Formats: sequence, structure tokens, C-alpha cells
Amino acid sequence: MFLWLSDGRDKKTPEQFQDVSQGLKKLYRTKLFPLEDTYQFHDFHSPSLEDADFDNKPMVLLVGQYSTGKTTFIRHLMEQDFPGMRIGPEPTTDSFIAVMHGDQDGMIPGNALVVDPKKPFRKLNAFGNAFLNRFMCAQMPNPVLESISIIDTPGILSGEKQRISRGYDFAAVLEWFAERVDRIILLFDAHKLDISDEFSEVIRALKNHEDKMRVVLNKADQINTQQLMRVYGALMWSLGKIINTPEVVRVYIGSFWAQPLLIADNRKLFEAEEQDLFQDIQGLPRNAAIRKLNDLIKRARLAKVHAYIIISLKKEMPSVFGKENKKKELIANLGETYLKIEREHQISPGDFPKLKKMQELLAGHDFSKFPTMKPKLLEAVEDMLANDIARLMTLVRQEEAAMPSQAVHGGAFEGTMSGPFGHGYGEGAGEGIDELEWVVARDKPSYDEIFYTLSPINGKVSGAAAKKEMVKSKLPNTVLGKIWKLADVDKDGYLDDEEFALANHLIRVKLEGHELPGKLPEHLVPPSKLEKVPEL
Repeated sequence: MFLWLSDGRDKKTPEQFQDVSQGLKKLYRTKLFPLEDTYQFHDFHSPSLEDADFDNKPMVLLVGQYSTGKTTFIRHLMEQDFPGMRIGPEPTTDSFIAVMHGDQDGMIPGNALVVDPKKPFRKLNAFGNAFLNRFMCAQMPNPVLESISIIDTPGILSGEKQRISRGYDFAAVLEWFAERVDRIILLFDAHKLDISDEFSEVIRALKNHEDKMRVVLNKADQINTQQLMRVYGALMWSLGKIINTPEVVRVYIGSFWAQPLLIADNRKLFEAEEQDLFQDIQGLPRNAAIRKLNDLIKRARLAKVHAYIIISLKKEMPSVFGKENKKKELIANLGETYLKIEREHQISPGDFPKLKKMQELLAGHDFSKFPTMKPKLLEAVEDMLANDIARLMTLVRQEEAAMPSQAVHGGAFEGTMSGPFGHGYGEGAGEGIDELEWVVARDKPSYDEIFYTLSPINGKVSGAAAKKEMVKSKLPNTVLGKIWKLADVDKDGYLDDEEFALANHLIRVKLEGHELPGKLPEHLVPPSKLEKVPEL
């Protein structure tokens, strides 16, 4: 149990929290929720948070047009079918499916799901029956789902008619999920890069969550290298027009299913990209507490700005006559209100809600019923952001240090963890790891020719002599210095013929684009030096 001292200004007994989740719940309920409730934050932006929102496992949201491989991607991760799964080239998944861990295989329909207090979906009830009839939870025992939950979504359609016929606000539902998930994965098919109007609308709805967003260019094994370069460039260009940020979104290229590659030219690229994506997903449980803390901070900043907007509009309203005309004028000049609040309270422009959306929402409210300034509520949130969050951050670090390393295990994550099919096995510094002969001996005769031109004394060359040869690689001194430390196994400041050959081998490893090891692996230690390396 960790101790979190309360603010010194109130002389209360120090509060104790079992974990970060409990601290977040307490902060939200006592300091942020009262401000949200008073200034009608939930009517404008996001429903209130429940305990399950703080307790749930990390969630991954998959979004993409139909037939981009979303459901197949989930099956690839878990290496197991899940209840309700349908795969095909036509639009098959017509529902939101939350794939979660359970003791037995089973399905929970949407209307039952939103009344379960243990699930973080209760507030989805606001989207009505049209959505709930297209929402379900698939439960199953699977090691991957012990650490994360995965949300499968309907394929995004290109026709306006199909979009309207959904019967619920698809983009708004995705935005609700985006606020609560830990990772958003946008999937694209290498053969279908056209971004429909609905997909553009969805991506814009996710705009405030770019930090959670990753892009997967799937089915890349179906095109050759030249076509892949063109497709990748076209994808980046298309995304650049929709995601108007200076940063480049991370794109993972590959073929995410358990079938043979159709065109294997880029196999190594696909393996490296898959490994990077898997590492990103595996890190979600470890970073879950920080993510929830970060989302609470973003929510608190928005709630504070929202309160200032409501207070400002209330202040401008006449007490008796001309209320409706004044309301229209204030909505039309909302941008000026933003600027005024920005100057008065030193608030960043990025903290304000979207102007157009806010104007639309304000049109349906009675400004005369808005509450006036309540300083204590605003001070409580200011204190939370200035003091409580910093102390809770310390608690996060303590909890991380006390807990064993968390990562997603099972399914496809196990296939690349170790053994000859692990990523990078037998490559770079790992070359020759399972061979009986010393791998450097293959090229040692050519290295020996160079060695003896350096006029060795007593079978060894000095550092100065070795340097003249090593700098010919054009590698920076920082790299060559590390190679020297690795190659000088007996630490005598000289290199014999085996150590010199090892240095040249490591230079080749680096020139081929591989990383140098932090410590010399046992299989690279020269045979004559094995007994002189006690830590191995």
C-alpha cells in the first residue's frame, strides 16, 4: 500500500490509496465531477466517468474501411476465433464487438452490456437502441485478453445512403471509445487507399487523440516493392490532408494474418514492422496508469475552459428583455469570447473545444439558466492540476517499481519472443549464435592479411595502429570506441589477431545496419579468450 499525503493546507489525516486507480477515482469524484456537473459539461462534451473506466484493462480500438482486415488482425493476435467473428471480402462485421476475457466463450448483447457496472460501457446507453442492437461483447478465455481488450468496429462505408442508414452517429460513438481506449489502430488495405467521406469524418473525430493513433498498411504482401513505395507515399499524402499536424503518424507495413506471403520480397521489412507494432501493444498494460492520468488531465483542462465559456455567456445575457437575440449574437461571436477567455486566464488555444461544434450545441440551450461563477469549484480543479496530479504521478512511479514487468503475452506475441524465429535471430551480432565454430573464423584469413601489415609486436597491434585501419570504415569515433571496448577482450590495450578479426567483424555488423551489443555475446568471444571472461 502506498501513502499519498494530502495537501498541507488542510490539516486532515493523510489519505491512503490501494493503487493509482483508487486515487484517480477519488480525484474525479471529489474535485472534477462537481465542476462538470454544475456547468453541464456532460451535455456538451462527454458523459461522466464511472469506476469501471478507471479499473478496466487497456483497450485497443480497430478502425478501418470494410475488408481491410480488422477482424482478421484480431484473430491473428489471439491465434483463436472469437464468438460472433465473421470474415469475408464483403462488409461482414456490422457491429461493434468488444472482445474481452472471460472464463467461458459467450456473447453479451448491447442492452445487457450497458447495465453491467463492471464493464466500462454504461454511458453508451445514450446512443439508443439503434446502436445497442449493433453492440455486443464476445468473451473467451485467451492469454492475450488477460492483459488487453480489443474493440472491433463495423467497416466504414463509402456510400452516403449506407452511412445514413446506420441509425446512430457513428463518428460520435467512435469518439466516445477514443476517449477511453489506450490505442487506436487505423487499418488500410494496400489495394484500397481511397478515404471515403465517412472515414475522413471519423479520422477528424479522433483528432484530439493523435497520441493514441497508429496506422497499419495491411495486405502489403500482395504488391511488389516498387508498388509498395508508391502506395506508402500515397497513403501519407492522403493522411496529411486529413490529419493536419506537423508530426508524421507512425505507419506499420505488413501482412497481419497467419498465411504465406504472396510476394516475399519485403519479408524482413514486414517482420521488423510487426515486431515494432507488437512491442507497442505489449507496452500498453505497463503504461495504462499513466494513460488514464493523462486522459484525466486533458478532461480537467477542457472542463475548466468549458466552465469559463458558460460563465462568460451567462454574464453577457440581459436580465429581462432581448434574451433570444442576445443569445444568437453571442453564438455568432463565440470566437471573440474564446479570445477574451484566452487572454484573461492565460489558457492555450489548443484547450478550447471546436468552435463550430460548440456553436451548434449552444443553440439548443437556454443561456439564462446557465450557472454563474463558482470560484470554489474552479479552485478545486486548479488545485488538482497543480498539486494532486503531481503527487499521484509519484504514486504511479512507486507502483510501477513495486509491480513486476507487465506485458501482453500469448497468441502471436509468443511466436516472436525467442528461438530461431524470434526477430533478428542469427542476424547482426547474433550471427553464428547456434554454430559450433567461431563465426569470425570464416573471414579471419582476410583480416589476418591486414593485421600483419600493421607490424604487430609480440603478436599484438597497438591502439594507434589499429585506429588507422578502423577509421577507414568511416564510422564515427563513438561507435569505433565501443567496438574497441568489445574487441579488447582481455583489456590490455592491445589487439591480437583474434581480437583484431573480432573488431573487423563488429565493424561489418554495424555497416550492415545492425546494432552493436551492449556486452560481447559468448558466441563472439575468441576461443583462446573464453577462460579469461569469467562473467560469461
